[in-house]
Amino acid sequence: MALVRERRQLNLRLPLPEPSERRPRFPLPLPPSSISTTNSAANTTTTTAPTTTISISELEKLKVLGHGNGGTVYKVRHKRTSAIYALKVVHGDSDPEIRRQVLREISILRRTDSPYIIKCHGVIDMPGGDIGILMEYMNSGTLESLLKSHATFTELSLAKIAKQVLSGLDYLHNHKIIHRDLKPSNLLVNREMEVKIADFGVSKIMCRTLDPCNSYVGTCAYMSPERFDPDTYGVNYNGYAADIWSLGLTLMELYMGHFPFLPPGQRPDWATLMCAICFGEPPSLPEGTSGNFKDFIECCLQKESSKRWSAQQLLQHPFILSNLK
Repeated sequence: MALVRERRQLNLRLPLPEPSERRPRFPLPLPPSSISTTNSAANTTTTTAPTTTISISELEKLKVLGHGNGGTVYKVRHKRTSAIYALKVVHGDSDPEIRRQVLREISILRRTDSPYIIKCHGVIDMPGGDIGILMEYMNSGTLESLLKSHATFTELSLAKIAKQVLSGLDYLHNHKIIHRDLKPSNLLVNREMEVKIADFGVSKIMCRTLDPCNSYVGTCAYMSPERFDPDTYGVNYNGYAADIWSLGLTLMELYMGHFPFLPPGQRPDWATLMCAICFGEPPSLPEGTSGNFKDFIECCLQKESSKRWSAQQLLQHPFILSNLK
């Protein structure tokens, strides 16, 4: 009698959004339009009793930094103090989903205070219902823009970048925040090569340690296997591990000069990425890469989420420690 192996049915259906993430039937209130003040001695951010308020008329637009997600980011200067900021303006007629993401980003930025997280200086109500988020300005753009203009990064540079991003992730994860969209374009950098995590529009605040976090948000190219197929790769599911997978792919891309799952120059599509991530082996670094870097990436790109190292563990990895002596 021939043996018939039961074929495993993958659950690749997109899960319904959680009730708290569904679009509201009514407009959400905006947070107070005021500037947060920072008490550096206590290393805490005060949002309940701000001392300064900035209006849009006090800001001079210098240049456009980028477009996307229903809005525009400007480089602006405060007319009185000459301080430089980045102003993210989300248009009042944007899709309700975009506005909801902006409100989530504001909520997260206002509860974070870390040198590795982009700082929010305030929220501005603007004419026509536009929302303005006044943020710290990073004068060298993103790691994606640096990759395009300066070619690939060395292992030493990546160790320094990884330490900063991991410090930011460790801070977020300790505060029960999952980024869910970590990639080179969401890592801002200045001329001193200080790296800060930005863009929290699809992030999630975990109310309880075991809250599910498998909704289909973020950029699919950097999604971990359990985000596509939680039944197969999400045993002992740990939502924070998805950020670690994204970090591993990000560092590989900065080192290799192209997205690791695809040949150079190939444009990704959803089906190709899903098959590569779910059915293929994790990408590997090229010959000539150090053993420490290879091992570090393997610790990030374990397909089983529970086997991935945490941000805190990776900060003690030899790749970080040996390069930053």
